[in-house]
Amino acid sequence: MGLGIGLVGLPNVGKSTTFNALTKAQNAESANYPFCTIEPNKAVVPVPDKRIDTLAQIVKPEKVQYSTLDFVDIAGLVAGASKGEGLGNKFLGNIRETEVILHIVRCFEDPNIVHTEGTIDPIRDVEIIEQELLFSDIDAVIKRVEMLKKKAKGNDKDAKMQLEVAEALLEHIENGAPVSTFDDKESDGFIAMNRELRLLTSKPIIYGANVDEDGLVDDNEFVQKLKAYANERNSEVIKLCAKVEEDMVDFDDDERDEMLADLGVKESGLEQIIHRGFDKLGLQSYFTAGVKEVRAWTIRQGTTAPKAAAVIHNDFEKGFIRAEVIGYEDYVEFGGENGAKDAGKHRLEGKEYIVQDGDVMHFRFNV
Repeated sequence: MGLGIGLVGLPNVGKSTTFNALTKAQNAESANYPFCTIEPNKAVVPVPDKRIDTLAQIVKPEKVQYSTLDFVDIAGLVAGASKGEGLGNKFLGNIRETEVILHIVRCFEDPNIVHTEGTIDPIRDVEIIEQELLFSDIDAVIKRVEMLKKKAKGNDKDAKMQLEVAEALLEHIENGAPVSTFDDKESDGFIAMNRELRLLTSKPIIYGANVDEDGLVDDNEFVQKLKAYANERNSEVIKLCAKVEEDMVDFDDDERDEMLADLGVKESGLEQIIHRGFDKLGLQSYFTAGVKEVRAWTIRQGTTAPKAAAVIHNDFEKGFIRAEVIGYEDYVEFGGENGAKDAGKHRLEGKEYIVQDGDVMHFRFNV
């Protein structure tokens, strides 16, 4: 669907190692050297979903396909990036094109891996990056205010409405607050403006606390500080050990489960990140289940049946007649489509039906 999660972080915090593990393609050169990621790496990552595995056991299809997320590895940012330091504004622009930010923060000590700031301090690191994002937003809003002032002089009513919002927003962010805490962010004026500007600090943030193996079970002091910071900002922290995740890239499921059990965790940090990213983007999956393919289709939460059908093919929406629907739990409980039909769990839904997460669907259409 082209919906992206942007990975940001200071150089040498484990960001590219995390990306390597996420994509299962170790093609981002993650040497111990600042700015080794010269161009942003993009990758499509499958969303782990045990429901798909269960459906496949029932249907026994030729092929299985999961929902996917786009991840973008943004080159290491540094203080002054908004003014062109390090790799500068180009990479802030890359973040602007994503919808959720995954901020990888170093929460471990290792004398063999240098830190560009000399010491380990997750809050300082977070504030360096977020200050650069804020500076970039301030520049963008100042330019918008100047443009709107010119338009407003010509009695442009829309410009006058947006100018009022833009000036209030500028005051808000110049005081050091992110766009996400702006009181008027639900207004039509703000929504229209942000649709164009895609302001960086308006985006949801997930903090990825990169820890050593010992930090996966018990929170170390760095993680505790980061969680307190995130709680104040209505965000969340997910712990991961990037090196362990990268080591597990080529493991089969049994080997992975065994290693996670040895580490004392049930789900890998990367799986948690993928699932939370999917949720932060407001996405959900519905399924199609046939002998040729069991597949998850990605839609926005609140999508109607015809719009969900369009994800498969536009003709499905144009000629939509009805959707045949079986809830996932019913499909599994009664052993598949025929069993669910016999149990009266198969239903027909019309154009107004809001697709639920996990619906198993078949579309009737006529073009």
